[in-house]
Amino acid sequence: MKLSHELRFGIAFVPDTPWDEFVRRFLYIEELGFDIAGLGDHFAHPMFPSKPWFEGGALLSALATQTSKIRIGTLVTPIAWRNPAFLAKQALTVDHISHGRLELGLGAGVRYDKSYEMTGIPNWGPRERVARFREYVEIVDQLLSNEVTNYEGRYYKIKAVMSPRPVQKPRPPITIAAHRPRMLKLAARYADTWTTLGRAERLEEIRRRNGLVDEYCREIGRDPRTLRRSYWLMYLDAEKEKGLFAYYESEDAFREMVRPFIDMGVTEVLLSYPYRDEQLPMFEKIAREVIPELKAEYNK
Repeated sequence: MKLSHELRFGIAFVPDTPWDEFVRRFLYIEELGFDIAGLGDHFAHPMFPSKPWFEGGALLSALATQTSKIRIGTLVTPIAWRNPAFLAKQALTVDHISHGRLELGLGAGVRYDKSYEMTGIPNWGPRERVARFREYVEIVDQLLSNEVTNYEGRYYKIKAVMSPRPVQKPRPPITIAAHRPRMLKLAARYADTWTTLGRAERLEEIRRRNGLVDEYCREIGRDPRTLRRSYWLMYLDAEKEKGLFAYYESEDAFREMVRPFIDMGVTEVLLSYPYRDEQLPMFEKIAREVIPELKAEYNK
């Protein structure tokens, strides 16, 4: 099967780890050959707000100085946290600090996130949230693509000069997280990468979303193959309890879980870093042997 983009694998982190250990883990996965690493970006853990949690933008900037090859980004930044112009300037800065390794992740956010209540930031309803997102991503795209931007929308008004220009041309790639039709339409229109998440066993769910994205691309005259598809294989029980991940049980278990997603067109597979040390040997074996084997097979 010929994929639309080269297959790549990444690790999705929650920023709840002490700084020195975070640096060690990022350098470790870079040495193992992973293509991308992403951070959650909230004021606090969306479901467990009393747990330790670092701010995503500052952490990403610092990690950019410690690494040299792996692509980095947020998975993803909800638009309520920052003004779009300041977010674009932050992205421009990280693009320079990382020497052009930034992948800018954006999402509308989720209403149950405790960060709104904790900070007093307005928690918009679904309709306004998506309407704001459309303006927000248009502004970020224009600011990163052009030196001068004048934008007047319903929610945002921007008159800005962006200098210096980004390292990546025409701008850093934008990843949009989307699960439902209105956001999937915006991903089809504006994203370089569409990312979604879910339980690893829910193949039909991602297949349905994937089909909708294809349909929405065609409606606007976009070749669906120009949109990279990204999927984070989650195990909620393991995430909640810091337990074992089924896809790190064996080499065969890993192959069996990721192949169906690749075969339906996913070209970026996101995994979680092992919580238990007992899974680290298999994690390393998968990174050093199984992932290169899958890349050799699919990237022909």
